[in-house]
Amino acid sequence: MAKDDISSPPAPAPVSGSGPLLPPQDRGVRPLRQQVLEQIRACGQISRSEVAKELGISPASVSAIVSGLVAEGLVTEIEGAPRESGRGRPPVALKIVPEAGFVVGINLRFGLMTAVVLDFAGNEVANVTVGSDHSRLDLDAITKRIDAGFAGVLAKAGLAPTDIAATGVGIPGYVQEVTGLVYWSPILKMRNVNLGDLLSNRLSCPVFLDNDVNLLALAELWFGVGRGLSDFAVVTIEQGVGMGSVQGGRIFRGARGLGLELGHTTMQIDGALCRCGQRGCLEAYVADYALVREASTALDWENNPVPSPAQMIEILFDQAKAGNQEAQLIFRRAGRYLSAGMANMIRLFDPELVILSGARLRYDFLYAEEVLSEVHRFSDRLGRPRTPIEVHTWGDLVWARGAAALALSEITAQVGQAAEAASP
Repeated sequence: MAKDDISSPPAPAPVSGSGPLLPPQDRGVRPLRQQVLEQIRACGQISRSEVAKELGISPASVSAIVSGLVAEGLVTEIEGAPRESGRGRPPVALKIVPEAGFVVGINLRFGLMTAVVLDFAGNEVANVTVGSDHSRLDLDAITKRIDAGFAGVLAKAGLAPTDIAATGVGIPGYVQEVTGLVYWSPILKMRNVNLGDLLSNRLSCPVFLDNDVNLLALAELWFGVGRGLSDFAVVTIEQGVGMGSVQGGRIFRGARGLGLELGHTTMQIDGALCRCGQRGCLEAYVADYALVREASTALDWENNPVPSPAQMIEILFDQAKAGNQEAQLIFRRAGRYLSAGMANMIRLFDPELVILSGARLRYDFLYAEEVLSEVHRFSDRLGRPRTPIEVHTWGDLVWARGAAALALSEITAQVGQAAEAASP
């Protein structure tokens, strides 16, 4: 992996459709109507016979389901590509009706809020990015911020609140996706808040809340290199260290929805203090505040303070690039902790692919060749194949797109389940 790759990385090449492209065994037990709808969306356009082949069901079943979807305005028929021989009538293809519904995705973190609108086909209609201060929020402040993001992105899309079928919201921390309960988040002053119900009442539409890195993994599953993968992991380095995992084509959250907190796994007993209140967490050695803490001492900035932690990290990186050994040592130490955390994760989950993401990946010391070699050392000793590691930095909006994908997947499931309940 070339170090220059991180400076201006290309986003994954656009492909037709949106949503997972998975083999039948990884689709789970879902109503056939939902599976047909998801297959059409994922392929962009597809014939009835191809849907039947991909899902392993009879063409007659597909035709019956599609008739209902067309009647409800969710799917439409279009003329497909001409036959290779140039003879015969072009096949009729199916595609999602984009205007059949709209969802909003919102992501909140320190200093930034992003929001997007997706149509029913998964196409982005509008987006907004709003900067803010880095202070922790009380309940009133966070709801007002989400209200503003929701209203702002709807105004840009030219939509009314009644046009929105559902909203997905991502925030960092311990979030129970099923109930919308936030046990702890670094951006909130309070703990144990049922933010999902509160936001559903304010926005007058169903709101689905989840950990932000779970939603980043969902964005990779819906729009990125993870579309055709059944098992992969995403590790992020931002203000904290996060992890999302797709297993069997689905986001893995654990029994209570609180798993995969890689950043809060203990790397050193009685080690450095983490912002969660524990000691020795991985992110206490890798995250922004950890680098700032180290830099303040090593580079003697206490006598010449700089305005913000973000600027301190930029100066630290510039110093490391210029050959300052103390600055380089700080990054190398953080990289070693990161490699240990990633190696442990690979040993536990054995993913097909690990995706490194996040704003801090422009600091190439964190994923230098020696860091990745340390990750692979255990595999090398066993003689097992190395787990591929890719670096993706899509930008800030991808987090909100993942939140919108959560909302879109939920309303798609509701469409399928409602039809299943109504059938004799």
